[in-house]
Amino acid sequence: MAQTEQIARDLQHAVSVLSRKNVADKFDLDVRTLKKMEEGYIRNPGLLEHALWGLFQSDDFRHHTSDQQNHNFTFIDLFAGIGGTRKGFESVGGKCVFTSEIDKFCRETYKKNFINDHSIEGDIKEVNESEIPDHDVLVAGFPCQPFSIAGVSKKNSLKKKHGFKCDTQGTLFFDIARIIAEKKPSAFLLENVKNLASHDKGRTFDVIKRTLTKELGYNIHCKIIDAKRFVPQHRERIFIAGFRKEVNNLWEELVLPDLEDAPKLDSILHPENGKETPEKDYTLGDYATVNGKYILSKKLWSYLKKYAQKHRERGNGFGYGKFEKDDIARTLSARYYKDGSEILVSRGPRKNPRRLTPRECARLMGFEDEFEIPVSDTQAYKQFGNSVVVPVVEAVARVMYPHIISSKQEIKQYSNQQLSIAV
Repeated sequence: MAQTEQIARDLQHAVSVLSRKNVADKFDLDVRTLKKMEEGYIRNPGLLEHALWGLFQSDDFRHHTSDQQNHNFTFIDLFAGIGGTRKGFESVGGKCVFTSEIDKFCRETYKKNFINDHSIEGDIKEVNESEIPDHDVLVAGFPCQPFSIAGVSKKNSLKKKHGFKCDTQGTLFFDIARIIAEKKPSAFLLENVKNLASHDKGRTFDVIKRTLTKELGYNIHCKIIDAKRFVPQHRERIFIAGFRKEVNNLWEELVLPDLEDAPKLDSILHPENGKETPEKDYTLGDYATVNGKYILSKKLWSYLKKYAQKHRERGNGFGYGKFEKDDIARTLSARYYKDGSEILVSRGPRKNPRRLTPRECARLMGFEDEFEIPVSDTQAYKQFGNSVVVPVVEAVARVMYPHIISSKQEIKQYSNQQLSIAV
């Protein structure tokens, strides 16, 4: 029993260094089988112990261990959601030293998927900026509701203020600003909806840019990126990268995949042919067929068709979106849990369409299959609908990386010079 427990701990250590997918590939195992072994379900402990010993002695493992002990830079993850932005910056050698996320269900998913040496804070408004660890990079996908088209429309209908006049979410940008002012990181990356740039006739964005440049002294670069080059989803988001040093033409270095090679919806759907291991209640049976609960009922499908027809007659585009396997889907939203109407998967001309499963939503946002989903379908749909697209952030992080390192080095040299002068 003690041997099995030790092997399980060794497996967990291997996964923390190499990732579950890499370890599973090295041992020729299914990812979910490996996860069960980490939990202690080990049939051949002697054989696995020998395999682990070989892995720990390998140059590949030692190299990764050295990288983890000597990270190239540190970052903090604000409005962290389920960690999509964190994954992007870890991919280029960053180490997360502080996390803040107000939603308890997001924190549950985050904790399940990341090994932290720090606690996950809740409301960032309750955290004093002086208590946040020093860091090289600040990343934040601050809440977009006050700036999005849907959010603005809703607040207008309720005669509520929005943007920076909003009493709650609209002021969260200034929590980012106060932390930057206090900690002075080498760089930052902020992400938001495309409409942020045009909200209130551009005045909202002007305040953001003025705060970051004139008040905080950063050189900023803004770009709207459509995730459809990376995943089969039309999803435009604005990225604001900032540096304490001068950086020229940052986005010229960004390499985006060709549209001709863009993945189609079929690439994220359950194959339903037995090549995939069944997962929880998402898929069933030996062929891992999509659970029938995701197929729209006759009543709901009839309602959505009538709703769409009514709006077509009025001359607007409201309605469901039904997609074939070779299509690129609409934007996945946090409201997907309600009826799934923006992305319905066609099942043929005489069959009701179905929603995406939470696993398919994870894939649509660029999360690998080893990413665990410990929450209900409702919470999972909300979390993935609010997430960043991971490979997009990875691409942005790669572009920022050399400037983060050089900025960090310049700041260190300047500090040393000042110290020498003082002495």
